[in-house]
Amino acid sequence: MTPTGRADAATEALRGGPLRRRARAGGGGGGGRRGVPPLPLLVPALIGLAFLIVPLVALLLRAPWRSMPEQLTSPGVWQALRLSLLCATAATAVSLVIGVPLAWLLARVEFPGRGLVRALVTLPLVLPPVVGGVALLMALGRNGVVGKWLDTWFGITLPFTTTGVVIAEAFVAMPFLVISVEGTLRAADPRYEEAAATLGASRFTAFRRVTLPLIAPGIAAGAVLAWARALGEFGATITFAGNFPGRTQTMPLAVYLALQSDPEAAIALSLVLLAVSVAVLAGLRDRWMTAG
Repeated sequence: MTPTGRADAATEALRGGPLRRRARAGGGGGGGRRGVPPLPLLVPALIGLAFLIVPLVALLLRAPWRSMPEQLTSPGVWQALRLSLLCATAATAVSLVIGVPLAWLLARVEFPGRGLVRALVTLPLVLPPVVGGVALLMALGRNGVVGKWLDTWFGITLPFTTTGVVIAEAFVAMPFLVISVEGTLRAADPRYEEAAATLGASRFTAFRRVTLPLIAPGIAAGAVLAWARALGEFGATITFAGNFPGRTQTMPLAVYLALQSDPEAAIALSLVLLAVSVAVLAGLRDRWMTAG
């Protein structure tokens, strides 16, 4: 082989050669990404897809479309929807104020027991919401560890109030924000903060002027997820705040109550929450609905 031929062969090998061209053309066999999936994988995959989609389709098919305007314009529905939006937004604001600094602490500061702290922060993700509500009662109830002092010293009672709804929703929603922001912080290049420090900026100024703009997309995504989780919260809310119309009855609680007496109203309310969930996914399509 001439030197020119050897050079061409080396270049072909570096580029992937004929094998890469065959794979790109779809001739790489059944193991390729674009090949026909094997039957033992295709069947359970289709069953799983149907398992997730059929209930949503059934909800749409059974929806009382003719009476939908009447159902959604009733005073109770608007009251529950307004309270849900207000409390979910307030819970998201609370999560932002205390969750972003917590995510920064977990991502940027080395301290003993950081793994344990991270596990405790994410615990509400897997904790049954009812258990979370009971824990809030034991901590912030009138006879709770902290709640009794709030009641005695300041006359503040949190359970079975609108503020209690916000606290319950923030308890279960904040981990979504913390996880999202911590992941974004770990992916961000810390050299920008170090460069700001060398120019005389304090650590807080570097965080405010440099880090926050860098991680703004992660904060936005975490806030949207936290808001959606707060909007759909049921177990901790009904345990810690109760189910009082106009004061603590959010949309999920209204759905549960309507299901016992007026199934059509429950379906209408469920469609509202379904529409909100779809809107959230549409807003996060670049993060959750793309392949890479």
